[in-house]
Amino acid sequence: MKPFQVLKGIACAASMAASFLYAGAAFAQTTIVVGYQQIVGPFVAAIADGRFDEALKDTGYKVDWRQFSSAGDISTALASGNVPIGVIGSTGAAAAATRGVDMQLFWILDNIGKSEALVAREGSGIEKPEDLKGRKVGVPFVSTSHFHLLVGMEKVWNIDPREVNILNMKPPQIVAAWQRGDIDAAYVWPPALSEILKTGKVISDSEVIGKESVPTFDAIVVDRKFAAENAEFMNAFTKVLADAYADYAMNKDKWTADSPEVQGIVRMIGGSPEDVVEALDLLVFPSAEEQASNVWLGGGAESGAVRAFTESAKFLVEQKQIDHALEDYAPFVNADFATAASK
Repeated sequence: MKPFQVLKGIACAASMAASFLYAGAAFAQTTIVVGYQQIVGPFVAAIADGRFDEALKDTGYKVDWRQFSSAGDISTALASGNVPIGVIGSTGAAAAATRGVDMQLFWILDNIGKSEALVAREGSGIEKPEDLKGRKVGVPFVSTSHFHLLVGMEKVWNIDPREVNILNMKPPQIVAAWQRGDIDAAYVWPPALSEILKTGKVISDSEVIGKESVPTFDAIVVDRKFAAENAEFMNAFTKVLADAYADYAMNKDKWTADSPEVQGIVRMIGGSPEDVVEALDLLVFPSAEEQASNVWLGGGAESGAVRAFTESAKFLVEQKQIDHALEDYAPFVNADFATAASK
C-alpha cells in the first residue's frame, strides 16, 4: 500500500481544468476558486457570514469557495493551476512541496492537537493501539491524520503498518463505513470524529503523538506567482483571517450552539452545532502575532512550520511515500502577510 501515491498524479492534473472556475493563466479574471475542507475554525465562520466577500470587493477578485473532500484533491488542484489558494494539512503540504507544487504557506489555521484522534469502535475489541494488528482502520490518505497514524505505529507503538489493513477513506466515507460496521477503527477530525465518538472511544490522538514526534497543523497555502502578483488581495484576505481569529479569541464563550458563528460553520461543513462547539474547544488557533513569530511562520529555516515540513518529509522518505526530501523548505513558508495583518 502506498498511502501518498495520489500525489503522483500531479503531473497529469491539468486535465482537471474544466472542472474548476479559475482566473486563467495570468489570474486575470474576477472570480477565483479557493479550496477548503471540512475543517472547523473561525475562518469558516468568516466565509459563511460574508466577511471575505466584503473585504475583497475592492481588490478586483471574487472568491468561489469550493469544498474539497481531501488534501490530495486540493494538492492536485493547486498543482494543476486551477486553484490558487487552498486549505491543506502540514503533511500534505510538505509532500506537495516536495513533489514540485510551487506554493507558499501563509496562515496556520490551527494546531491540531486533540482534534484528530484514533478511535476504536465499540465491540471491536481494540483497547490499545497495539490491538490494531489485523484490523481495518479508515483514514484519509495524504492527511495529517494519516501521517500521525503512521508515525504512531512506527515511532510510538512499534507496529508494522503492513500488519494493519489501512483503508483510504474520506471523512464522510469513514462515518458511513463506521455505521455499517465495516471498519474497526478510524483516525480523523471533526465533524466525522464527533460522529464516530458516539459509539467509539479514543485510543490515541495527535497531541500525544505530536509530543513524541512533530506536531501537525492545518494551513492555507497560495500559489507563489499569484501571491507575488496580488499583494493587495493577499493582504486583505489575510486581514480577514486575523480579525476572525481575534474575534474568536475575545468572544469564545459567545460561540455557542445557537450563535450565528457556529450556525454558519454548520452550514458550510455540516455536523451538529454541539459538535462544532466541541471541536473548536479541541483546537488551538494562533493569533496573527504568533503566526508572524518564529513559533510558526517567521524566522526562515528556524520557523516552526519549516521544521514541521522538514520532519514530515524525512518521515515520508523513510516510509517510501515520497522519493526524497528537499534540503530547504523555507521557500515554501511566507510570513509577510501574517506580519502585515498583525500590525
